[in-house]
Amino acid sequence: MSADMSGGMSELEAELRAAVRGEVGFDVTSRALVTMDASNYRRVPRGVVAPVDADDVAAVLAVCREHGVPVVARGGGTSIAGQATGTGVVLDFTRHMNRLVTLDPEARTAVVQPGLVLDRLQEAAAPHGLRFGPDPSTHSRCTLGGMIGNNSCGSHSVAWGTTADSVRQLDVITARGRRLRLGRDGAGAPDGLRELVDGELARLRTGFPELPRRISGYALDALLPERGADVARSFCGSEGTLGVLTEAVVGLVEAPRARALAVLGYADESAAAEAAAGLLPLRPLTVEGMAADLVPSPAALPRGAAWLFVETGGESAEEACARAETIVRAADVLDALVVTDPAGQRALWRIREDASGTATRMPDGTEAWPGWEDCAVPPARLGAYLRDFRGLLAAHGLRGTPYGHFGDGCIHVRIDFDLLTEPGVARFRRFSEELAELVVTHGGSLSGEHGDGQARAELLPKMYGPEMVGLFERVKGVWDPDDLLNPGMLVRPAPLDAGLRFSVLPREPVDVAFGYPFDGGDFSAAVRRCVGVAKCRTTSVSGSGVMCPSFRATGAEEHSTRGRARLLHEMLAGELVSDGWRSTEVRDALDLCLSCKGCRSDCPVEVDMATYKAEFLHHHYAGRRRPAAHYAMGRLPVWLRAVTRTRTARLVNALARLRPLARVAKRLGGIAPERELPRVATQTFSRWWERRRASVQGGDLVVLWPDTFTEYLSPSVGRAAVRVLEAAGLRVALPPTVRLEKPPVGDGRTVALDPLSLLRGRGHVCCGLTYVSTGQLDRARAVMRRTLDLTEPVLETDAPVVVLEPSCAAALRTDVPELLHDDPRAARLAAKVLTFAETLERHAPGWTPPRVDRPVAGQTHCHQHAVLGDAADHRLRRAALLTGELSGGCCGLAGNFGFEKGHYEVSTACAEEQLLPSVREAPDGTVVLADGFSCRTQLEQLAGVRGRHLAEVLAAALEGDG
Repeated sequence: MSADMSGGMSELEAELRAAVRGEVGFDVTSRALVTMDASNYRRVPRGVVAPVDADDVAAVLAVCREHGVPVVARGGGTSIAGQATGTGVVLDFTRHMNRLVTLDPEARTAVVQPGLVLDRLQEAAAPHGLRFGPDPSTHSRCTLGGMIGNNSCGSHSVAWGTTADSVRQLDVITARGRRLRLGRDGAGAPDGLRELVDGELARLRTGFPELPRRISGYALDALLPERGADVARSFCGSEGTLGVLTEAVVGLVEAPRARALAVLGYADESAAAEAAAGLLPLRPLTVEGMAADLVPSPAALPRGAAWLFVETGGESAEEACARAETIVRAADVLDALVVTDPAGQRALWRIREDASGTATRMPDGTEAWPGWEDCAVPPARLGAYLRDFRGLLAAHGLRGTPYGHFGDGCIHVRIDFDLLTEPGVARFRRFSEELAELVVTHGGSLSGEHGDGQARAELLPKMYGPEMVGLFERVKGVWDPDDLLNPGMLVRPAPLDAGLRFSVLPREPVDVAFGYPFDGGDFSAAVRRCVGVAKCRTTSVSGSGVMCPSFRATGAEEHSTRGRARLLHEMLAGELVSDGWRSTEVRDALDLCLSCKGCRSDCPVEVDMATYKAEFLHHHYAGRRRPAAHYAMGRLPVWLRAVTRTRTARLVNALARLRPLARVAKRLGGIAPERELPRVATQTFSRWWERRRASVQGGDLVVLWPDTFTEYLSPSVGRAAVRVLEAAGLRVALPPTVRLEKPPVGDGRTVALDPLSLLRGRGHVCCGLTYVSTGQLDRARAVMRRTLDLTEPVLETDAPVVVLEPSCAAALRTDVPELLHDDPRAARLAAKVLTFAETLERHAPGWTPPRVDRPVAGQTHCHQHAVLGDAADHRLRRAALLTGELSGGCCGLAGNFGFEKGHYEVSTACAEEQLLPSVREAPDGTVVLADGFSCRTQLEQLAGVRGRHLAEVLAAALEGDG
């Protein structure tokens, strides 16, 4: 409950609830989710309102004006300077006011609401050969309202300009409730604006630098008569300080029929910057630049330490390619690459788009932050500016890697400011002041894309002088005389070093279970990873992506990776979320996290919410009774082993088919009543193994891991894997039962173990996955340590550990070493883990798989995508003539998640997003691949389809039963 309620509903909240039809949230969760944007700043609002329409907006403004409470309009995905945070009431347009109202292909215009995500507009315009010109790298989640508020640009601005260039009319409501339709020729101007402009014509004609990316301050020069007195254009970039946008008419441009992408390699980013302006006469669609420090794997790029991404268009692929090759010939480059394949272009663009996240980490893992994210200078001066910028960084002992819109002279950079200590914050201020002077010296703008916000508004006098800034204040007074809208931004700004979001975090490391090796063992640093770029809020997954299935299913911020990270941040801060690890708000937000680990790979800064969830549950339930599902599903290996030892599998399966008994069992176990209980194998995989005779005497030894799912629920997968591995000439063994003796020799070292000794025994090993996913970390550690004891003989050999279940392989590679960070054996075991396909590729390189020659459908397991990688699987499938690609996303069952009571609807929605449609639409004869037990179970229970592990498909082909 919010702090201002004093145990009851505040008067402000009560009046808002009575006045609006949309949601009104004054609860802790609603407020905590919007304390931050993608900047360094934090403000705790009084409440959040999701208006349904313009009438709701007007009602909110009326109530807040009566109470003297500020209002902040919030879109999504473009604010990195603090302008989307506030202490009053936040308007969230993404929930309801998110429609494409109309699209007129002949007029090339669209009418949009402020909460519409850019990609949805692009999808609607594409069938007509049209598109919205500006496209920030956050196009999959940024809203048109946010783009208009910040005058966002994107990579194609050299061709199609900024958002302001695409705005035709704007419907806005002023703080005092006037509804205006802004346009050209002074249309919609509030009383007093025309007179103010007429009295300042000379200043407006001379006081603004001429450059393509001048975003800082108010665009008052758009009001000049010779520029059409365009009130709508002047409103763009006002950061919600003048009025609240409720609808916009925007222009569309003709999209090229074909595109080509030229990637040009240079020795460093200064050389790339020097070259960028010279390419503009060739009329490219983009001239984007980035340096090698921001590319985790530059193998796909041409030789160089910095690159320009130059896109060209044409009526045909040949024309687009010819233009790209002309640019390559005109450029003085180390190396170049021209890509015409759309999939190849998308893969390269993802490298550039992810820079906003990868830039938040230096190559050595040090944190880096926004604050001076998007200065812009005339393109011809970019090279000189970058050299001076590098010198200024060095003088302050700071580091940062520039990237961005080189063709427009706009540079993005995250800098390794120390924003945790007083000396570090003081250096942040000194650097900011000196950099502002440097930008002005080069004729530039403090903001070239994402607005001034709190980060730069204080320094606007350096760019414009005090008289122009005074004029900005007068304009604000005309529009918003009560200073109700987003106060502290652009005019009369808050200090740039006040309200930093890090100041509320604990200074000492939090006592945690996981090691957080990439965050120095500091849970606070792990949570700080989320910088709010909100890729997790993408409403449709592309390619093989996974993150964030629960957000796509619910559309709710608290069920996004960013939303959960915000709540964890507030939990650590202790101001708003005040009960720490016992917080019900954090628990409820994490409840719908599927632990798919998609964010570990798809999030540009590799937030690992699955680990954070396990950590939270561990502390939240310490010394307390857990949900029934934690005992039923979290301790699944115990129950399955008990059934096996008592040889009651047939009886258990029979009882599970009796509906009354099954109902009772599910109710007691916290299992969703809609779920069918999986059948337990009557013969475990290891028992089958003990009764057979190994058929291979030579070849590399591989240790096949009897994970819980293969052992007790899908032994057919293990049997198939043995068949294929042995057909490939490999010797297969299972982990031993007991520790083998290591007799000492004279010098105190141990003798080498005979690998064949591994065949003599077997024991119960477990990765601890089910305990980790339910936050039973003490039990998980005990299980993992016992497993390490049992597998010590394996660690003494060169044999790889082959794990068939992707979730168990991911746990062995990541969870075990991160949870047992004090045991070096954990890292040694993790290094040995291979997938089925990786084993065949590395240890049987000359083997040719059987020809299956059939199409495939299904889904790449989310843990495989996030942790293990599936390149070897792709190659193995191609070699077996299994054609087609698997879908991305998550099956929705995700281990215990989909079985838990209350999760069925979300689980089903996740499956319906990609997996089930891909299977339903598959042609006859398609092989449905699903390496994970959860994926196979979901397919069977929701679609009546039998999914098979790749090992089963290959084994069947070997037996002539493809």
